[in-house]
Amino acid sequence: MINIAKPLMGAEEKQAVLDVLDSGMIACGSIVSEFEKEFAAYLGTEHCIATTSGTTALEVGLRALGIGKGDTVLTTPFSFIASTNSIIYNGATPVFAEIDPDTFLIDPGSIEKALEEHPETKALLIVHLFGLTCDMDAIMEIAGKHKLLLIEDCAQAHGAAWKGRKAGTFGDVGCFSFYPTKNMTTSEGGAVVTHNAETARRARLLINHGMEIRYHHDEIGYNYRMTNICGAIGRCQLKKLEGFNEARREHAFYMNSHIDNPLIETPVEPDNARHVFHQYTVKVALGHRDAFIKHLETNGVGYGIFYPLSIPEQKCYAEMGFETEWPVTDTVKQQVVSLPVHPGLTDEEVAEVVRVVNSFRG
Repeated sequence: MINIAKPLMGAEEKQAVLDVLDSGMIACGSIVSEFEKEFAAYLGTEHCIATTSGTTALEVGLRALGIGKGDTVLTTPFSFIASTNSIIYNGATPVFAEIDPDTFLIDPGSIEKALEEHPETKALLIVHLFGLTCDMDAIMEIAGKHKLLLIEDCAQAHGAAWKGRKAGTFGDVGCFSFYPTKNMTTSEGGAVVTHNAETARRARLLINHGMEIRYHHDEIGYNYRMTNICGAIGRCQLKKLEGFNEARREHAFYMNSHIDNPLIETPVEPDNARHVFHQYTVKVALGHRDAFIKHLETNGVGYGIFYPLSIPEQKCYAEMGFETEWPVTDTVKQQVVSLPVHPGLTDEEVAEVVRVVNSFRG
């Protein structure tokens, strides 16, 4: 079986964890601080606050910006549910805009239409999905025009860029996940990044029980601190991130140039974007996906379907009154299949994925 994902851990990560264990300081400490500095420097942002997950990073990022009860936040209906849950955790109300059918990213034209319907909107939460950045020229123009706070969900976009500027550095905050299948991992973990010192101060306060001075709690916060064990893994992974991303890109470009099945549409990389292919997500002609995934299973190729339901139609939101019909999203969700692209693949495995895809007849 050619797996859809495979975290790559080397001797460096193992030794770094052992060093932390031997030190006796396994909770949040200096190793996490070093990781925060290094990740901020890699992105080109002023501040980084490491957290326990991408979800907690989103929750804290929104709250650090003052988003709360009575606020409206515009976002995408096509993402992992954490994007919308983070809005709800803070007592705010999510509203949605459509996606682009080719990039799967929130569509700027649809954002403008949604803002006409929801002029009270305070913030825009965008998702750089599958490793591709949103159209940041259009997004920044919209955010500036409507005076919106901008949150970037970068859970799948470590090292992705728009015109050479890395995802996470455009908005008021950027939020990352370091889950094991991401482009880099800390085993579990996340981060809030920002250029704003006050936003960073509030985020750091929130992840640490509302404390700046030990046992003096200025507000109700959380225990969302990253551990030194996770930080140690992250420092090693960060050194490898660009190599991992280049391997993903090489695999993706090979597949793009060799897949010639008329039933399969390969992913795009807009001219101004650097795609880091967290997922290599194809579109299968309508009505053929079930047969396609059966074909993959029969031939030993792993796959993922991200995401089979739109966020507004999830059962947990049934009583919230969301609009559940999104024509572009509802079409795309029936077509998408993600194929193996991770850096652990051999050239032979990538070629085998292509062979299997091209041999599908529907």
